[in-house]
Parts: sequence; structure tokens; C-alpha cells
Amino acid sequence: MFTGIIEELGHVVSIESEGGNTHFTIKANMACELKVDQSLAHDGCCLTVVHVESGLYTVTAIQETLNRTVLGKWEVGTAVNLERCMKSEGRFDGHIVQGHVDCTAICTDVQEQNGSWAFFFSYGADHITVEKGSITVNGTSLTVVDSKEKEFSVCIIPYTFENTTFKNLNKGSIVNLEFDILGKYIQKYVSKLKS
Repeated sequence: MFTGIIEELGHVVSIESEGGNTHFTIKANMACELKVDQSLAHDGCCLTVVHVESGLYTVTAIQETLNRTVLGKWEVGTAVNLERCMKSEGRFDGHIVQGHVDCTAICTDVQEQNGSWAFFFSYGADHITVEKGSITVNGTSLTVVDSKEKEFSVCIIPYTFENTTFKNLNKGSIVNLEFDILGKYIQKYVSKLKS
């Protein structure tokens, strides 16, 4: 389980295909603290470490992951939001994040707001957001500002802007979304009551 508080930006240094799988090697300061079989969120997508060596580590994505997330668009040099699993004795600073990406979204607008930024997104999946509810965008725990059908916005403070991949997002950028787990369960329950 994760909390959506980004620890570090890593950078993709190599990409290798093997059958339907893709191996991503990532350079990150935290690599020296990682071990094989450890789970990390990469732009919000939980992947397992399969190799660690001198400041680098490797994770493997299956075809389903590549189809459902932005990972299939990664290139050498791509910056990636990284978060290790939450420690059981740690503070819960964000919200419950599973590292299971629900869908991708497109950034429809970015507005600078006198020192902060508003980002607007639209998505095609059948999920809901609520105003002041939680959403995970590229692994970052955020609060929904405006909530519309298949659209929402978030506001980003300077610290988050500088220390995550938000500084690289523009109109047209594709991002990973994970919707609030409580909202997903409620939505599923209500849909069953209606049927």
C-alpha cells in the first residue's frame, strides 16, 4: 500500500523488451536502499524490483500494465515519480493508494495561478470524482478542486510542482489515474443495487 507522497524523481536509463514483457532500468538515489522483490510505485503503478546494481534498479511490466498505463510511452530519459510502500509505523500523509492504475487521462489545460498551478484532466473510464475528494495523478495524492462528469481539476503548490513530474506536464500530456478506493467500492455497491 502507498500514500501518494512522492519520495523522489527517478529517470529511465534503459528499456528492454522480452516477449510481452518490458524491463525498465531506472536511476534513483533510493536504489542503494532497495532489494529484489520490493514493491515501488512508478507514476502510481506498483511494480516489483527484479534487479539492483550500483545506483540502478530494474522492474518488469507485463502487457496489461503497458496497455492500461503511461508506461508504454516511457522513453530513455523519462522522469518518473517514485514512492516506496508505506511503513506500518509511518505517518499516513496522503490517502490510501494501492498502486493499481484505473485508467489514463489527458491534461486539457494548465493554468498558472500566481505561484501555484491548476491542472485540468479528462478521462474516458466509468469512474467518479468528488469535490474535495482524493485522486492519485501519476502516483501523487491530490485533492480534487472541480469535479465534473469524466473531468476534474487539481491545484499544485510550488513544492509539489518542483519535486514531481508535474513540472513536465503540459496540455495534451497523458497521466495515470487511480481513483479513491472507498469511492470505487461505493460506486460498485450502488450500481449493484440499481441492477
